[in-house]
Parts: sequence; structure tokens; C-alpha cells
Amino acid sequence: MSAISESKVPEITLNDGHRIPQLGFGTYQVPPDETAETVRTAVEIGYRHIDTAQMYGNERGVGQGIRDAGVDRGHVFITSKLNNGYHRPDDARRAFDQTLTDLGTDYVDLFLIHWPLPTRYDGVFVSTWTTLEDFKADGRARSIGVSNFEIHHLQELARETETVPAVNQIEVHPYLTNDAVRAYGVEHDIVTEGWSPIARGAVLTEPVVLRIARATGAHPAQVVLRWHIERGDVVFPKSMHPQRIKENFEIFDFEINDEEIEALTALDRGEKGRQGPHPDVFDWIG
Repeated sequence: MSAISESKVPEITLNDGHRIPQLGFGTYQVPPDETAETVRTAVEIGYRHIDTAQMYGNERGVGQGIRDAGVDRGHVFITSKLNNGYHRPDDARRAFDQTLTDLGTDYVDLFLIHWPLPTRYDGVFVSTWTTLEDFKADGRARSIGVSNFEIHHLQELARETETVPAVNQIEVHPYLTNDAVRAYGVEHDIVTEGWSPIARGAVLTEPVVLRIARATGAHPAQVVLRWHIERGDVVFPKSMHPQRIKENFEIFDFEINDEEIEALTALDRGEKGRQGPHPDVFDWIG
């Protein structure tokens, strides 16, 4: 049993044996000067998985918020991600050192390549991945994974490197179920994490979502988050409003049945449902 398992949130065992809480708290677009208070609120509510990234500019606040909540570091699963501008090995090492410094910790539970950036760095991300393997080997990253990798990106890692990513964090929601990438993950023991879990709020007014919300007595966002949980993915909703942060955590006292899960999945629009950029063309460095 992990130290994190005091929470009521289910845990998933990763392919390296470490365990990850299935529900986390996301910090994308949380302003740096409000991050510590927001993260402290989330941890006090019960979240034990915090997702951040160097490009969010708020890692320092994430670390401070965890400390302010008075929860032991070993009881919180922290995920961060490599800055897109630092894919070359020496740059990646410096960036990772800065992540640890800003978080105020000597390790992260999970560290990800944020984007494959196939049009940058001569299309090379394998050397970036082998650098992350070094972070895992020295214990400063308990687990390593990727974000926004398509199947062909994952296949290239499989051909060229030894370590299978523990997770692949991708855009997933009822408008973009991303089932082909998820299926590859299942086949190769790569856990899927879903970002933009409620499609930036767009899916919440769908009649089927509202119908299930009425039937279960849950809020629409809770229904969609529960759909993610039932499908076996890791999800980390973001809000800066304490009541909504609390509501997003309270998704384990009701159930949705198989018919309801299928009805939500049927909202899939394929690529037309994508809210963010496609990984094959995204090349922002900043």
C-alpha cells in the first residue's frame, strides 16, 4: 500500500510498480501568484495528485501550496513536464533541475515529455526520452512518461529505447475519445491520462450529460469526470473556485451504468471534437 492510498481516490499501478491516484488536480492556466492558495485548497479537500508543468510557470506555487497544506511530501503524487524549449539532453537536464528547485523537492513522482514536437529538433525526441531514463535511474523521477504522443511516436520509442512510458497524457473527453491511442496504451501497459476532461466545458450542456446528471443527482461535470474514471483513465480537472474544486473531488459517491457510459462515449466526434492542437503539427516553444 502506498503512502498516498489514505485517500478515497482509487489508484492505478503503473508498469514500473508505482501507484498513481486516478483523480488529480490540474494547474494549467492557474496564475503563478494564485497557485499556492489554490493548490493548498485542493490538498485540504483531499486531492493527493497534483499535475503541473514547467511551461505553466507555477511549479513554485505548487510546491508551496503542498507545504502550506501541511501534508507530508510522500503523501502527494506530483507530476511535472519538460519545457518544450529544452528537449536537447543538456537543456533537459538543466530544466529538470530547475523543476525540482521550484517545486522544493528532491524528486517528482512522474515526469513527462510535454509534446513530441516532430517538426522541431530535426524530429528527434528519442534522445530526450533517454535523458528522462537517466532521471528515473537516479531516482529523481520515480516514473517517466510522455504527453500528447500519437501511436507512431510511441512506436518509435519502442523501437529505439528500453523503457516503456508509464503514462501518455493526451486530450480525452466525450467529444474526442481518442480510443485508438488509448487502445495502444492498454496493449502496451501505458496508462492514459486525459487532459481537457470536460472539453473546456463544451460537453456539459449535452442532453445526454444533463439526463444522466438528473438521474444520478450529480452535477454535469461530475458525470463526465466519472465517465473518465469508469473507462480506467487518470483525470485531473482544474478550477480555481473552492466549491467547484470540492465538487470535482466528490465523484465516488454515485455510479453511472454501462448504458450511460456508452451514451457518453457515443458523443465522440473524432478529430472534429479536438479542442487543442494536434500533436503532429504543434510546434510552440515560447
